[in-house]
Amino acid sequence: MTKMRESFTAVLERARTLTGEFATEPYEVAWAAEARWFVRTLERTDPGTRLRVTTQISPDGLNWCDLDPARELAGDLESWTSEGFGGWLRLKGTVESEPGATDPGAKVMIYLALKS
Repeated sequence: MTKMRESFTAVLERARTLTGEFATEPYEVAWAAEARWFVRTLERTDPGTRLRVTTQISPDGLNWCDLDPARELAGDLESWTSEGFGGWLRLKGTVESEPGATDPGAKVMIYLALKS
């Protein structure tokens, strides 16, 4: 008998405007074998606004370490997989801008798609 795979998509940020340093709420993923991130940028305060994110893992949802190097998100919709994660996942990142720009910010949607 073939076991049906389970899947679930969590919306971690819903039209939230990010500024400076940020981290998403942690999500418990111990049951999952696959994880895929989707970050949709709805708007940026100016064209030079950049998002840099790093996937983080945790054994307990409290203490965190980086799973992979930081990546710059330049497009309106970016996606990547995370492999070899433990019990918990989150994204940490920064919103940056060109020198002299004030209050860089980006309104985003962040999804975490999981499969067993």
